[in-house]
Amino acid sequence: MTEATAVPAPAAPTRYRETIRQRGRTALIVLFVLIAIAGVVGGVALSLGAGDAEGAGLSIFYAMIPLPFLWLVYWWLDRYEPEPRRYKFAAFVWGGVVAVAIALAVEVWAQNVWDLSDEATATFVAPLAEEPAKCLFLLLTFVRFRRVIDGVLDGLIYAGIVGLGFAFVENIGYYATSYLGSPDMTIAGSEGVTTTFIVRGLFSPFAHPLFTTAFGIAIGLAVTRRSKVLKVLICTVGLAISVGLHGLWNGSLSYGPDDGTGFVLAYLALGALLVVLGVVAIIVRVRQVRILERSLSYVADRGWIHPAEIPYLSRFGYRKAARRHARSNHGKDAAKVVKQYQQLATEMAFLHDSLMSGRSRPRGVERTYALLDAMYALRPALRLPPALHPTVRHS
Repeated sequence: MTEATAVPAPAAPTRYRETIRQRGRTALIVLFVLIAIAGVVGGVALSLGAGDAEGAGLSIFYAMIPLPFLWLVYWWLDRYEPEPRRYKFAAFVWGGVVAVAIALAVEVWAQNVWDLSDEATATFVAPLAEEPAKCLFLLLTFVRFRRVIDGVLDGLIYAGIVGLGFAFVENIGYYATSYLGSPDMTIAGSEGVTTTFIVRGLFSPFAHPLFTTAFGIAIGLAVTRRSKVLKVLICTVGLAISVGLHGLWNGSLSYGPDDGTGFVLAYLALGALLVVLGVVAIIVRVRQVRILERSLSYVADRGWIHPAEIPYLSRFGYRKAARRHARSNHGKDAAKVVKQYQQLATEMAFLHDSLMSGRSRPRGVERTYALLDAMYALRPALRLPPALHPTVRHS
């Protein structure tokens, strides 16, 4: 799209304001920050259970190693329609602090009341305590603000992040215990921690996210259903699958054959399930591109945007090229305008597609027009590259 010389210079972008404001949003943010601080203190205290500074340091260090890679996976899945940062932060904090506290309290209570063995607690009580505690975040999020989780991919992302938080804190405890050693462990100290890290941090980092993802997918499916009975049924089945997968994993360790074949079989089964889940996630992610292009094409046909804008609003390579063009030719403010315009167009396109597909969205029409108005407000300062060849437009 060529630029006219008479167009005014780019101005700093103005932020789009939501048409729906949540009550108690600030209070919840403050609450979760305080919970996060308490979690940091608790995590340090948990690591100190290793007995000395070396054990505590190794426990925290090994627990943190997988996090960048795991975050990268969910960041990739979340690139097209990024979820609010405060909700992703809350998901991690809930998994690492609130869910751990709930599950630990239930497990200690059950073990004391029924005098259960460690194997029985791990196989039966832990899944029934930990999975509902983690899944409760997704349920409360949906009840409080239905717009946040509006599909399978959203449910998958939030469930995974909750699982990451839970696994991170749980791993600190396991590594500290491994450092101290026990009658059941033949090695301790740094070797014990390293061995446990290889098993939990390298070979099974997606275990907790995988368990909870079953409920995440279920709630993502439930939000598109009109029947309340069907919503409850889908979520119940999803929770049962989460608990079942967790119980299978723990039970293979607690009650499997001494030669480890039970654990190997469970590991291979869950590994295959993880591969299937990865394929599904990629398919859903690719489908997002198709939906975005289709919706933007329809919007362009209505005259709301120019057809030449579509590649620069849909494909990541062209989106990045558009921002780079604006920055190199017109400065940082122009690049910010292009980035914000792309974000607004993406949200508008997905919302518009939902409405055109007959899915109910809170104040969907009002929000669509509000997003279009915000895009129009940026137009005088918008600097996009020249239009692509027509054959490249939808490639």
